[in-house]
Amino acid sequence: MTEDEIKTVCDIIARPTEYNVPKWFLNRQKDPKAGNWTQLISNNIDVAMREDLERRRKSKNHRGLRHYWGVKVRGQRTKSTGRTGKTLGVARKK
Repeated sequence: MTEDEIKTVCDIIARPTEYNVPKWFLNRQKDPKAGNWTQLISNNIDVAMREDLERRRKSKNHRGLRHYWGVKVRGQRTKSTGRTGKTLGVARKK
């Protein structure tokens, strides 16, 4: 790729709405603070995720508390899956 093509691709990634990219394609839809639709790149995604989880945790939201506790968040079963650091199964008789 040439330098001009690289600059064009970077500009499209940074400002997709100016290049007629549909709103549903953006990765930050309905920001809770500003209420707008944006495209986040690089470490801005991590920062936004951390802020969202912190906001949910502070408001005692169910999803925020489950993130804080480190258990499944989206309704998955937890009886047999997601058990880390524990012995699984039944001990045999010696």
